Amino acid sequence: MEPKDTISDGPAPEGGPAPRPQPVPGTLAAPVAEPVTAPEVEPVAAPVAAPVAKRPRGRTALIVLAAAVLGIAGGTAVGYDVQAKRAPTPLPALSQPGLAYPAKALPPGKAPDPLPASQDHRVRTDGDLRKLIADRPAGWSDDDNSVLNFGDGWLDVDAYARSYKEEGSMYEYFLQAGIRRVASAAWKRGEHRTTETYLVQFGSTTFQGAKNFAEGQLRYMPGAEIGAGYNGGVIKGSGNGRYCVYEVERKPGYLPSYHARATVYRGDIVADVHLYDTSPISKKDIRTLAERQLERL
Repeated sequence: MEPKDTISDGPAPEGGPAPRPQPVPGTLAAPVAEPVTAPEVEPVAAPVAAPVAKRPRGRTALIVLAAAVLGIAGGTAVGYDVQAKRAPTPLPALSQPGLAYPAKALPPGKAPDPLPASQDHRVRTDGDLRKLIADRPAGWSDDDNSVLNFGDGWLDVDAYARSYKEEGSMYEYFLQAGIRRVASAAWKRGEHRTTETYLVQFGSTTFQGAKNFAEGQLRYMPGAEIGAGYNGGVIKGSGNGRYCVYEVERKPGYLPSYHARATVYRGDIVADVHLYDTSPISKKDIRTLAERQLERL
């Protein structure tokens, strides 16, 4: 059977690849071009940054701290060395002849006279405390209705504590603070104006009774409920005393009640001065009484 000169143009069998053209006998077969595929390009990775070494946290602070410590230590050592090489400064003699009392030595067995009251505060304060109450101002008289004039000028501690709202607490406070004695006086001018002066003396102990008591009373002054609602005025020449005028107190069926108070201390004595009236009290009135009393202390 002769080979066919041509390839049948019929359809390719189902399920197989299409037949490739066969060359004619006696001719050269044309080369069949192979399909050209593009070479696969490898994906280029993005450049990775080189890792950067991080400085340990807190290192700078430690270096600065170490430098400061070394600087202080070095400065101290240099200063100590400089001071050690200096010549010692001679100190004054412990014995000071000009400070002795009396100025000249006394014969054996003779004691010096006591200091006058102008030089020794204890001479006055250890004496009759009632004599340190200021003299009664002109135009005033003793208030015969006051319980302060029922005695001889001395007032028991419990009686003085009863002049406060918290009398039980105040009595206990006075005993713990080392209260020593209380002198008092009460005067009257006109029909309703009265004044009461208390000199409260505390014992000489490590507890500063007069100072603590006076400052404690002054701390209540700015309060609106039991105080005057303001800091008050300064008593001239005291360095620690103040005075104030309270708000008027009104009650149905009673006359208005006005009250002013001054508190100051000197040494171990507290001066507590009160002024009462049914008409307004000026700041000058209570300040004048307080300054007069301070002059006697």
